[in-house]
Amino acid sequence: MRDEAREQAREQTSESAVAALVDEYASTLYRVAYSVLKNAHDAEDAVQEAFLRVLRHRDTLHEVRDQRVWLVRIVWNIVLDRKRRAKTRPETDDIAELARVLPAKGMTAEERAAAAQYHAHVLALVERLPDKEREVLLLSAFEELSSVEIAEVLGITESSVRSRLFRARNLMAELLQHQRSLR
Repeated sequence: MRDEAREQAREQTSESAVAALVDEYASTLYRVAYSVLKNAHDAEDAVQEAFLRVLRHRDTLHEVRDQRVWLVRIVWNIVLDRKRRAKTRPETDDIAELARVLPAKGMTAEERAAAAQYHAHVLALVERLPDKEREVLLLSAFEELSSVEIAEVLGITESSVRSRLFRARNLMAELLQHQRSLR
């Protein structure tokens, strides 16, 4: 009887640990998924799938060193798998969706719309980057992961992350400069 009660208590503890992870990291994982999939519903599905995987491994949560990086890596792999399977990249110009994803406080509706359009423009430029540079830029700039964390998520060396990030920033600067010169 005691073993059964102990097992039930352990299960409740691991379930509350998963619930805490959902509360703390769901929005971060959504942003990562959305940055790749560009579709709100697909991003939500990817996050749900990530947490389903976490539920399957809830008994080993205590072994995870950095839960944020671990979760980002899970959702990153999920979205890349989905993207590979789809083999198409849906383009979204949905300003309302961007405004929801990138909320701005203290701004008028007009300012929010202009900011959302600018964000859409910047994201479109990010999409023009080569895959490797785009990946590190998204994880660095939008998810604020460190070089070490990005290296862990992508399975590459930290020096590769830094060089890709350097190239991505330079390419973005060139793209932005080119856009300004066209105006």
